[in-house]
Amino acid sequence: MAGAGVFSEILDGDAYKYYSNGEWKKSSSGKTVAIVNPTTRKTQYKVQACTQEEVNNVMELAKSAQKTWAKTPLWKRAELLHKAAAILKEHKAPIAECLIKEIAKPAKDSVTEVVRSGDLISYTAEEGVRILGEGKFLVSDSFPGNERTKYCLTSKIPLGVVLAIPPFNYPVNLAVSKIGPALIAGNSLVLKPPTQGAVSCLHMVHCFHLAGFPKGLISCVTGKGSEIGDFLTMHPGVNCISFTGGDTGISISKKAGMIPLQMELGGKDACIVLEDADLDLVAANIIKGGFSYSGQRCTAIKVVLVMESVADALVEKVKARVAKLRIGPPEDDCDITPVVTESSANFIEGLVMDAKDKGATFCQQYKREGNLIWPLLLDNVRPDMRIAWEEPFGPILPVIRINSVDEGIHHCNASNFGLQGCVFTKDINKAMLISDAMETGTVQINSAPARGPDHFPFQGLKDSGIGSQGITNSIDMMTKVKTTVINLPSPSYSMG
Repeated sequence: MAGAGVFSEILDGDAYKYYSNGEWKKSSSGKTVAIVNPTTRKTQYKVQACTQEEVNNVMELAKSAQKTWAKTPLWKRAELLHKAAAILKEHKAPIAECLIKEIAKPAKDSVTEVVRSGDLISYTAEEGVRILGEGKFLVSDSFPGNERTKYCLTSKIPLGVVLAIPPFNYPVNLAVSKIGPALIAGNSLVLKPPTQGAVSCLHMVHCFHLAGFPKGLISCVTGKGSEIGDFLTMHPGVNCISFTGGDTGISISKKAGMIPLQMELGGKDACIVLEDADLDLVAANIIKGGFSYSGQRCTAIKVVLVMESVADALVEKVKARVAKLRIGPPEDDCDITPVVTESSANFIEGLVMDAKDKGATFCQQYKREGNLIWPLLLDNVRPDMRIAWEEPFGPILPVIRINSVDEGIHHCNASNFGLQGCVFTKDINKAMLISDAMETGTVQINSAPARGPDHFPFQGLKDSGIGSQGITNSIDMMTKVKTTVINLPSPSYSMG
C-alpha cells in the first residue's frame, strides 16, 4: 500500500515529504500542493510546497555529493543501480497504486511501467560500465605535417548536477531514464516531479534511498512550478537539464543558459496509409497507437493520413475496434480512462467542438463525464480544423483523406512538431523513401509510433525537442570529453 510499510517514512500525516540529504523532510513553507485524482476529481494526495531556500540547499548538497560520487568506481555505481532496480521491482504494487490514483493509468499498464523502469535502470548500469570504461588513444602523425610526438588520451567525465523534470504520463519511467544515466556517469541529480505523478516519483526515489546511495547525491523537490520552476531551471548550480513535457520546454531552453539540454516536447505523430497496406494491421495499430492510455502519449498516433481509395474500408475497421474498447476507471484496467485533469478535458472538448463546427464526420457520438472522454474517430478532417494540427493528448483521432503520398508527407512536414511518424505499406522501397522524406525523429514502418525499447534512440525535430534520448545517448549527453595530451621530446614509432 502507498505510504505504508517501507514507505511509511516518506509520509507525514496526510502529506508526503520531500527528499534532501538522504532524509525525508517537511517544507519550512508549511504549505502543501494537492494532487487531484482524475477519476474521482477529489484530492487524493498532498506533497510539500518547497521553497527557493530549500532548492538552494539541495543544490549545494548536490554539488558537494557529486565530487565524491565522481571518485566512486564505475562497478560500485553500477552495483547500487542494480540494487535500486531490484528494490523498485520488488515494490511495484504500491507504486502502481499511486500511478492509478494520480494519473488514472490502467492497473496493468501501471505495473508494467514500474517493472520496465527497473529493467531500464539495470540496463543503464551495464551499458554505463561498458561505454564509460573505454576511452580513446590518438597519435599526432595521422594528421598531415605532424610527426608522432603527441599521444592524446580522451575519456568521458561527468557534467556535475543534472536537473531532471519528467512528465505526468510516465512519471516513474521517464524519471529513471534521466536518473540512471546521470548517476552511472558520475553526476548528482535533482528531481522535480510533475504535480500529477509526484507521489509515484517519491516512492521511486525511496527505492534509491533504500539501495544506499550517498547522502545529497539524489534529491527530490516538490512544489508549484510558478514558485520554484524557473528558480530551478535557471539556477546557477545546474549543469544539465533533462526535460520531458510540453511547450514549457521551449521557455526553459530560452532561459537555461550555457548548459546541455535534453528536451522532448511532444508531437503530432502522423500515420500515412498507402493503398497496398494491410488494413487489419493498420486498424489494430491505430487502436494501439491512438487510444492506449487515452491517447496521453507523446508518441500516440495524432493524425491518420489515408489514401482516399482505401479510406472508407479503413475507417469501418477502426470503428469496429473502437466499439470494443472498455471505458471506465483505471482500477478496472479499462482501455479508456479519465484524462489527467479537468483543464485537459476542456482543451480536448474545444478541439472536438471546433471540428464539429467545421463539418468533420463524427464516427461515434461525442460523450464526456467529468474527465472521462469516450474514444472518438473524426473522419473527413480538413487542414482548417484545429485537430489537424494541435496535439489533443486525449482519445480523439482525426482522419484526413489524401490523394497522393506527397500530400501526406506535406501535411506531416508542415507541422511544427517532428517527434515520430509511421507508414503502412507492403512496399519496403516506398516505405524507405517516405521515411526519408518525413521530418521526424523516428519513423516506424508497419507499426504505430513508440518510445522504446528504452535503449533505442528517441528524439524529435523542430518543436519536438533538442538532443536524443535512449540509454546510450543519455549517458553520452550527461558527460563531456576530457583530453590529456602527452608531448614527447622526439618522434616515437612502435617497432620503429
